[in-house]
Amino acid sequence: MSYELLKERIKDRSARVGILGLGYVGLPLLRAFHFAGFSTIGFDIDEAKIVELKTGRCYLKHLGEDFIADMNRSGRFDATSDFSRLGDADVAIICVPTPLGTHMEPDLTFVERTAESIARSLRPGQLVVLESTTYPGTTREVVLPILEATGLVCGRDFFAAFSPEREDPGRKTHHTQNIPKLVGGIDARSGELAVLLYQAAIEQVVPVSSAEVAEAAKLLENIYRCINIAMVNEMKVVLEKLGIDIWEVIEAAATKPFGFQAFYPGPGLGGHCIPIDPFYLTWKAREVGQPTRFIELAGEVNHHMPDYVVSRVLLALNHSGKAIKGSRVLVLGLAYKPDIDDIRESPSIELIEKLLALEAHVDFNDPHIASTHPMRRHQLKLASVPLSAKMLHGYDCVLIATHHSAYDWDFIGAHARLIVDTRGVMRKVTGVKARVVSA
Repeated sequence: MSYELLKERIKDRSARVGILGLGYVGLPLLRAFHFAGFSTIGFDIDEAKIVELKTGRCYLKHLGEDFIADMNRSGRFDATSDFSRLGDADVAIICVPTPLGTHMEPDLTFVERTAESIARSLRPGQLVVLESTTYPGTTREVVLPILEATGLVCGRDFFAAFSPEREDPGRKTHHTQNIPKLVGGIDARSGELAVLLYQAAIEQVVPVSSAEVAEAAKLLENIYRCINIAMVNEMKVVLEKLGIDIWEVIEAAATKPFGFQAFYPGPGLGGHCIPIDPFYLTWKAREVGQPTRFIELAGEVNHHMPDYVVSRVLLALNHSGKAIKGSRVLVLGLAYKPDIDDIRESPSIELIEKLLALEAHVDFNDPHIASTHPMRRHQLKLASVPLSAKMLHGYDCVLIATHHSAYDWDFIGAHARLIVDTRGVMRKVTGVKARVVSA
């Protein structure tokens, strides 16, 4: 009865979709279900987010703001920090962080607490979907026992599935609605309902045989990127010693029309996925006694990149007759990738902290970020400084960490004295007066 009723409510879009966690994953997903005609309710523990949404403002700038006003006018949207209202939703989709602990172990605190909140209001006829990236088995081994402790049975009374998020903030060609959606159920009925739900809002839904397959596929996607980025980062360091331009090498290799995909070096990994997800699999692999040397080595290489960049800054300053202590360093770009305001796991944060630890005077500029905010592991209290010819010339070193398209590289190259470039952007800039060092 619960299955048939929920199936009909999803089909006629009378089901109410609840999104738990209104960040870079949850808010775009909520928008997708709203545009598909569903009534939606957003949950978040951050009251400031709720206030902004209810007043028509969007705190994720890359999404724009028009859709918030549209949702508020529609009468089909509500946002709340009151998780006792979870019983109002027919579908509860979990989009909360899955960070790493102090010893690089999975921290499922947010997932567990959210599942416990759902359990307090769980009723027959609800579908619960986990989207947070995690190790294979989390949905079945962690979330499901919390929900079934209520006495309700999955596949009969309620339903559960995993569908990994695939957000890439700032990308213009892909968005939530047109990125293929993997869906794996805890059981056949759960999988069928979850597929039906996402098909109503997403252009292409790809069913897989289980939640575990979907969980593992998400990890594979990001470990693939992590390993290839590590390889090109390591090659950059080697080629630097050989006096060979890594960027030209990549351009040359990329002319091959098959068997090669270009990956690019940088100052470290950023974003919530690639720096974190591989360690979820290595932890799970240790549980079953299997080594993951390849993945762990890639993590080690990428983790070392901020130290490599700082060493390049130190040597560049030394060449100019400057000690790192007391030098003025300007970091260009705080976001982890171009043209967004997302600083999750950004290597720029680590670079600033390492330079400050060496007693350099450090500022940053980012056209998308006015100031830093408290983070789980970082407490920088800095505001973005303006760029001017006088300002640029006043720094002993300008460190390019993020290659925002808003930056005028000709202007920067003409007025800075020393540039340490981690993104290869100064290679083709003409009329550069600064000394440019690759890092």
